[in-house]
Amino acid sequence: MSVIEALNWRYAVREFSNEKISDESLKTLLDATRLAATSYGLQPYRLMVIDDKELRKKLLEFSFGQKKVLYCSHLVVFAAQTNIGDSLVDNYIRKVSNVRKIPITELRDYADHIKAALSNKSDKQKREWAHQQAYIALGTLLTSAALLGIDTCPMGGIDARAYDDTLNFKSINLETSMVCALGVRAQQDKSAGLKKVRYDESEMLVTI
Repeated sequence: MSVIEALNWRYAVREFSNEKISDESLKTLLDATRLAATSYGLQPYRLMVIDDKELRKKLLEFSFGQKKVLYCSHLVVFAAQTNIGDSLVDNYIRKVSNVRKIPITELRDYADHIKAALSNKSDKQKREWAHQQAYIALGTLLTSAALLGIDTCPMGGIDARAYDDTLNFKSINLETSMVCALGVRAQQDKSAGLKKVRYDESEMLVTI
């Protein structure tokens, strides 16, 4: 499919079949998501892929009855990091140094620039910023999944704090942003046949 065809094909699946996504397709999708754009390249979030049905049964209780959590092929939890500060920057700078073969001393000014920008934010603003980065990654996942022919349903209607407790996120400095169900649409999902409703170009775009 072309990009436009894929995005017209994509919709928020209401009911998934029992079909599983292949390991190869899942890996490609997660690799694409890992390559999402992110501020400064810091990637202040993590992805947790949940295949275990028993764990998903526990999470269903905190998903306001959205059974997609249980019956999809895989559930991806996007979790923002809560320890936003110098250590996050230092870890990234070490990664840059290693991948690009640049001495850390030559990256010191860049590191100081990022640290200064983050230090101007309150703890609340840092967390909000991290969650914003996770949403960029979600957008990449949705588009990539459509191009791969993988069905999705992003969900923000969950008890994020209960997800945190169930997944023990606090101990690893994470907090839930949103989740996304992956799989194959069920034939009886009536939403699949509905026309996509979006504003026209003339209503959405302004060129100055």
